[in-house]
Amino acid sequence: MKNPEKTYIPMTETAFYILLALTEPRHGYGIIKHVEKLTKGRISLGSGTVYGTLTKMQRDGLIVKYADGKRKKVYEVTEDGKRIMRIEMERLHELYNNAVQYREEFL
Repeated sequence: MKNPEKTYIPMTETAFYILLALTEPRHGYGIIKHVEKLTKGRISLGSGTVYGTLTKMQRDGLIVKYADGKRKKVYEVTEDGKRIMRIEMERLHELYNNAVQYREEFL
Protein backbone atom coordinates (compact mmCIF):
# COMPACT_ATOMS: atom_id res chain seq x y z
CA MET A 1 0.00 0.00 0.00
CA LYS A 2 1.43 3.37 -1.00
CA ASN A 3 -0.16 5.65 1.60
CA PRO A 4 -1.98 3.91 4.47
CA GLU A 5 -2.64 7.28 6.13
CA LYS A 6 -5.26 8.07 3.50
CA THR A 7 -7.02 4.77 4.16
CA TYR A 8 -6.72 4.56 7.95
CA ILE A 9 -6.69 8.17 9.19
CA PRO A 10 -9.18 8.94 10.61
CA MET A 11 -9.45 5.37 11.82
CA THR A 12 -12.71 3.56 12.43
CA GLU A 13 -13.33 2.55 16.01
CA THR A 14 -13.22 -1.10 14.95
CA ALA A 15 -9.81 -0.75 13.29
CA PHE A 16 -8.48 1.26 16.23
CA TYR A 17 -9.47 -1.33 18.81
CA ILE A 18 -8.23 -4.25 16.71
CA LEU A 19 -4.78 -2.67 16.41
CA LEU A 20 -4.85 -1.68 20.07
CA ALA A 21 -5.59 -5.31 20.96
CA LEU A 22 -2.47 -6.31 19.04
CA THR A 23 -0.07 -4.75 21.54
CA GLU A 24 0.73 -8.43 21.92
CA PRO A 25 0.16 -11.20 19.35
CA ARG A 26 -3.39 -12.59 19.51
CA HIS A 27 -5.66 -14.85 17.53
CA GLY A 28 -9.05 -13.61 16.30
CA TYR A 29 -11.08 -14.76 19.29
CA GLY A 30 -8.48 -13.26 21.63
CA ILE A 31 -8.86 -9.92 19.83
CA ILE A 32 -12.66 -10.06 20.22
CA LYS A 33 -12.41 -10.82 23.95
CA HIS A 34 -9.72 -8.19 24.55
CA VAL A 35 -11.74 -5.46 22.82
CA GLU A 36 -14.79 -6.39 24.91
CA LYS A 37 -12.65 -6.10 28.04
CA LEU A 38 -11.08 -2.76 26.99
CA THR A 39 -14.48 -1.23 26.25
CA LYS A 40 -16.25 -2.83 29.25
CA GLY A 41 -18.59 -4.62 26.85
CA ARG A 42 -19.58 -1.50 24.88
CA ILE A 43 -18.06 -2.99 21.72
CA SER A 44 -18.73 -6.60 20.84
CA LEU A 45 -17.06 -7.33 17.53
CA GLY A 46 -18.46 -10.02 15.28
CA SER A 47 -16.08 -12.57 13.84
CA GLY A 48 -16.89 -11.52 10.26
CA THR A 49 -16.03 -7.90 11.06
CA VAL A 50 -12.80 -8.87 12.80
CA TYR A 51 -11.54 -11.27 10.14
CA GLY A 52 -12.53 -8.92 7.32
CA THR A 53 -10.64 -6.07 8.97
CA LEU A 54 -7.64 -8.30 9.73
CA THR A 55 -7.48 -9.43 6.10
CA LYS A 56 -7.50 -5.83 4.89
CA MET A 57 -4.88 -4.77 7.46
CA GLN A 58 -2.67 -7.68 6.48
CA ARG A 59 -2.97 -6.77 2.80
CA ASP A 60 -2.09 -3.16 3.67
CA GLY A 61 0.96 -4.19 5.70
CA LEU A 62 -0.28 -3.08 9.13
CA ILE A 63 -0.24 -6.59 10.59
CA VAL A 64 1.28 -9.99 9.89
CA LYS A 65 -0.33 -13.39 10.36
CA TYR A 66 1.37 -16.61 11.34
CA ALA A 67 0.33 -19.99 12.70
CA ASP A 68 1.06 -21.00 16.25
CA GLY A 69 1.73 -24.58 17.29
CA LYS A 70 -1.98 -25.23 17.80
CA ARG A 71 -2.94 -24.40 14.20
CA LYS A 72 -4.47 -21.06 15.20
CA LYS A 73 -3.76 -17.96 13.17
CA VAL A 74 -2.01 -15.36 15.29
CA TYR A 75 -1.84 -11.69 14.31
CA GLU A 76 0.84 -9.16 15.20
CA VAL A 77 1.14 -5.45 14.44
CA THR A 78 3.99 -4.35 12.12
CA GLU A 79 6.11 -1.21 12.35
CA ASP A 80 3.81 0.41 9.75
CA GLY A 81 0.83 -0.52 11.92
CA LYS A 82 2.50 1.05 14.95
CA ARG A 83 3.24 4.20 12.96
CA ILE A 84 -0.39 4.49 11.87
CA MET A 85 -1.51 4.03 15.48
CA ARG A 86 0.83 6.80 16.65
CA ILE A 87 -0.63 9.16 14.05
CA GLU A 88 -4.18 8.23 15.04
CA MET A 89 -3.43 8.58 18.76
CA GLU A 90 -2.07 12.08 18.16
CA ARG A 91 -5.24 12.95 16.23
CA LEU A 92 -7.41 11.59 19.05
CA HIS A 93 -5.34 13.42 21.65
CA GLU A 94 -5.96 16.71 19.84
CA LEU A 95 -9.66 15.88 19.55
CA TYR A 96 -9.87 15.10 23.27
CA ASN A 97 -8.02 18.29 24.27
CA ASN A 98 -10.36 20.41 22.15
CA ALA A 99 -13.41 18.63 23.59
CA VAL A 100 -12.22 19.33 27.14
CA GLN A 101 -11.49 22.97 26.30
CA TYR A 102 -15.02 23.57 24.95
CA ARG A 103 -16.96 21.13 27.11
CA GLU A 104 -18.53 23.82 29.29
CA GLU A 105 -20.01 25.49 26.21
CA PHE A 106 -22.25 22.46 25.67
CA LEU A 107 -23.44 21.86 29.23
